[in-house]
Amino acid sequence: MELITLAHGSGGRITQEIIQNLFFRYLGNPLLNRADDAAVFSTSSRDIAFTTDSFVVQPLFFPGGDIGKLSVCGTVNDLAVCGAQPQYISCGFIIEEGFVQAELIRIVKSMAYWAKKAGVKIVTGDTKVVEKGAADGLFINTSGLGVRRRNLSLGIDKIRPGDKIILSGAIGEHGIAVLSKRKGLAFESEIKSDCAPLNKMLINVLDNTTGVKFMRDATRGGVATVLNEMVLTGDFGILLREKEIPVSEGVRAACELLGLDPLYIANEGKALLVVEPSSEEQVLKLLRQSEYGRKARAVGEVTKDLANKVCLTTAYGARRIIEMLSAEPMPRIC
Repeated sequence: MELITLAHGSGGRITQEIIQNLFFRYLGNPLLNRADDAAVFSTSSRDIAFTTDSFVVQPLFFPGGDIGKLSVCGTVNDLAVCGAQPQYISCGFIIEEGFVQAELIRIVKSMAYWAKKAGVKIVTGDTKVVEKGAADGLFINTSGLGVRRRNLSLGIDKIRPGDKIILSGAIGEHGIAVLSKRKGLAFESEIKSDCAPLNKMLINVLDNTTGVKFMRDATRGGVATVLNEMVLTGDFGILLREKEIPVSEGVRAACELLGLDPLYIANEGKALLVVEPSSEEQVLKLLRQSEYGRKARAVGEVTKDLANKVCLTTAYGARRIIEMLSAEPMPRIC
């Protein structure tokens, strides 16, 4: 019998296969099958967004963040990229026997700080303790509820050739920060995780322009995987410009040293947006008003050529295909 491997949790091709062939096959319904970061459904008075996520990162503390900050920001961002204003979060702790209470206090304090900064309340939760060796220290599960205005419509089905691809900032920082801490790697300059709550920045964009068609936070599998998910179901392709993709010098150097591609490295504080051409400059202006979007760049466009493919024009003018992640180069980054 086929066994589950770490690659099944990578967010890439193998993850998509198990989602499509197992979860959608037996659990599928119109809300789940959209495969959005949150399910959006209507009540009599408003549209509600609902999401859930689990966090198993190792190490629990890393440059720029910790598992507590990650759990709050990750849930907030999943709601925000669906156009919802996050309001309430649940929190479930699975704690390994022997875990140091001082570290748990530090993590819970971090959650409280970032929940307040994001403007959300943690309103319910659960705690379980398992035998030593059964949980790798601490796992956290969160769910979130948010409200989305009725006239907002986002989705891959809205994307058309000519639309612009925008990144809210430099990519690859979270994955490299976690990897460097876990492996004890020392780079010339410390690389910190970009983990951050993006809801206020993205709601400001949606409140001040009508040109946004799709948003996603590029977490597991990185930007390359998100873009490949987009072209799977559309009759369009995507062409990126390498020279426009923001990558910090530290991340670039680390990737060159380790043989990694920043496009596949996880982020926890970067949003990818698809916008109408007429809204490109306004969206960039609005993103750059936020501390989390100051390095926002337009990095490519949707094209009717290259159907179902993501391609990159390199700095030397050549063109190469960017495929979906097919393995797990860095486990346990979220």
